[in-house]
Amino acid sequence: MEYSIATLGSHSALQILKGAKDEGFRTIAICKSDHAFVYRHFGVADEIIEIQSYSEFPTLEDALLKRNAILIPHASLIAYVDLKAIEGMKVPYYGNRKILFWESDRERQRIWLEKAGLNLPKVFNDPSEIDRPAIVKFPGAKGGQGYFLVKSEREFRRKIGKIKEYVIQEYIVGIPVYIHYFYSVIRNELELMGFDRRYESNVDGIGRIPPNLQRDLKVTYTIVGNFPLMLRESLLPEVFKMGESVIKASKEICSPGIYGPFCLETVVTPDLKFYVFEISARIVAGTNVFMETSPYALIKHGKPMSTGRRIALEIREAIEQDRLKEILG
Repeated sequence: MEYSIATLGSHSALQILKGAKDEGFRTIAICKSDHAFVYRHFGVADEIIEIQSYSEFPTLEDALLKRNAILIPHASLIAYVDLKAIEGMKVPYYGNRKILFWESDRERQRIWLEKAGLNLPKVFNDPSEIDRPAIVKFPGAKGGQGYFLVKSEREFRRKIGKIKEYVIQEYIVGIPVYIHYFYSVIRNELELMGFDRRYESNVDGIGRIPPNLQRDLKVTYTIVGNFPLMLRESLLPEVFKMGESVIKASKEICSPGIYGPFCLETVVTPDLKFYVFEISARIVAGTNVFMETSPYALIKHGKPMSTGRRIALEIREAIEQDRLKEILG
């Protein structure tokens, strides 16, 4: 049986589709009509299925089944398509679909990360508890949109407006480091795929403005792009230890646990301590800075290997070993 690799035309689709073609798969991009030209331009999709809105995605179930498609998730799929619809689709899905339940809710994420024994920022259960700089976050995978900083309950009340769903998290001062992992079921091994930093608007632009003009500006954290990052080599043992702990905990809370690509979003403090403030249980856009390969993946595989291609390689090896059922959730 010939399989196709399908993904939603957004986020990291260029990387996913290119990686699938590199591993010999037929590729399908499901795109909003006004985005389809991008995937035609780059030639990474053998077929483009156009939709008018993301809400139409579940109606493509039969078309994707007919094409023997394997769906690769990313943040746009999680953010813009109803999770229950994703969970209910019969289309083969790369990854553990049940893990979305744990990723989509910050309280459940915290339970997972605490079970893994990781260092986490303090969460303020009530605005009256705010006694240090804190960041206010909102549900969903929409790239930091709307997040803001506060240092008191009064400031929180002034900025929050009518929003009812939020999390107030201690703001850890340090260097943001986003760790890209890949856990292979077929090889039973955790791989390090790379690191990145995010470039956020307008917080990363405010530093270019004289201090006397910064005071009244509203700081926002909407992700615009990403930078590649090489971490000092002495920190790599801790990086692997954290990843292994997350995998072990995931098997306990949501068997068979997390596999494939995932990302720990961390801050490293001056004493070189990692604080983990979020987990993304699928490919993240920061891996796009290594569209061809990262140094770590190149050393490991001896050839260019993006996260998108690593997904396709895992699927191809599963097919060759008649183990595909083990990696489809």
